[in-house]
Amino acid sequence: MERGAQVEITGLLQAWVSGDEAALEQLTPLVYGELCEIARKHLHHERAGHTLETSALVHEAYFRLVDQNSAHWRSRTHFYSLGARMMRRILVDYARSRGYAKRGGHLDRVPLEAVQVPAGDRPEDLVALDEALSELAVEHPQEAQVVELRYFGGLSGQEIARHLEISTASVTRRWRLARGWLFRRLERQDHDS
Repeated sequence: MERGAQVEITGLLQAWVSGDEAALEQLTPLVYGELCEIARKHLHHERAGHTLETSALVHEAYFRLVDQNSAHWRSRTHFYSLGARMMRRILVDYARSRGYAKRGGHLDRVPLEAVQVPAGDRPEDLVALDEALSELAVEHPQEAQVVELRYFGGLSGQEIARHLEISTASVTRRWRLARGWLFRRLERQDHDS
């Protein structure tokens, strides 16, 4: 994305937060493509055969983002990182509801109407990752942010460094630490199950 477009998105986000409703109309077409790319990356990490469509995930996340009354967008990267977090929450909520149904619960609602997950998928994997990432955030908050921005948001090391105001080398170190921590945590959970 060109620097001018990045500045324009940041300006529109700030105008929207300040109450300019027209800014939201201008913002939507500018951020839609990037949100679709983030959604594709999220869905790429899902098991094969997951039928949640990119557009359904983007629309639900965007609806939640624009519905926030107290959002203070610092930049386009901040907006996209929260978009990635929303998508993660949507997928985790769906996986949890799927796990509830497998245990004999009866759900009358589906978080996203278009969702059809084959029986071979393991929604508990996504729930376990979410729980481990939440634990990581308590012990190592910046490492958890790096994981969210890189794994779920699809941001580059340089973009993460700018967003977190740290060096690219620090992003790399935090990414390695977080990956190792999550691997050990998830491996321990597999052994305990």
